[in-house]
Amino acid sequence: MIKKIALSILFFTTLHATAQVDTIYTNGEKIACSVKEITPDAVKYAYLGEDLINSVYKSTIQKIVFKSGRVQTFAEASSFKTVKGPDDFDNVTLSQIESEVKGLFKVGDVSSKAKGTTTLSSMEKVKERAIRKIKIQAAMMGANIIYLTQNTTTGNQAGSKYQSGKSTETNMTGVAYSNQNPNYNDFVKLIGEKTEFQTSKKYKLSGSATDYDDMEFVKSVKIEKIYTEGGLIMMKAHIADVDYNTFRVIYFSKNRFILVVKDEDVIYNFKVQLNAD
Repeated sequence: MIKKIALSILFFTTLHATAQVDTIYTNGEKIACSVKEITPDAVKYAYLGEDLINSVYKSTIQKIVFKSGRVQTFAEASSFKTVKGPDDFDNVTLSQIESEVKGLFKVGDVSSKAKGTTTLSSMEKVKERAIRKIKIQAAMMGANIIYLTQNTTTGNQAGSKYQSGKSTETNMTGVAYSNQNPNYNDFVKLIGEKTEFQTSKKYKLSGSATDYDDMEFVKSVKIEKIYTEGGLIMMKAHIADVDYNTFRVIYFSKNRFILVVKDEDVIYNFKVQLNAD
């Protein structure tokens, strides 16, 4: 009887203690804490029993469940769309506001250039081509937002007797980010002890191309090593008829995972099957 009473007291004490904390749900973890302040860019908090103030950017927070029971969600995180590969390039967001990418995972630099064929070319259509290409680059790298550091468009310039005309041109450069990287531990658990798989598709985007190529590509894959680097999932593997052996995992599900490798101005994605879709 005494033992049962002690267990009951412990249960209700634990329940009461849990109810006395705020919980921040980020894209990668759950933080039990005491929320101190919510600023325009971040949430400041302290761990239980500590006075040190920590902060986390709002762009990485899904919601906060306060000890009162009130739930606050954050539009910054909910605005990001899922990107699983190049087919999802329309889900990539463009931003010229640096604060919108604070706290997100940097995955690489991106750039694109589009030029009209004549001095009568449509500026809007040329710009659309540049936007499409830079979004495809980001999607192939597993990113869903681009912070643009350059975005310039020059108009058509008519020629003269002494100078040839120039067609409209758009140049864009930026940094690609993701609000949520694939989880290393979950991926390793999914793979298990298996080291041999098979690809089903290959995607390629060349520096001079305006669109990516999508082709059937059934080849053997042998994994040598899976490791993390800067929070990213990296893989040493041999894919038949492929010259590269270092890849990054940009997405995985119970049925497949997607690898990316970049060689100068060419980007490749490989879809590797785990189970039948």
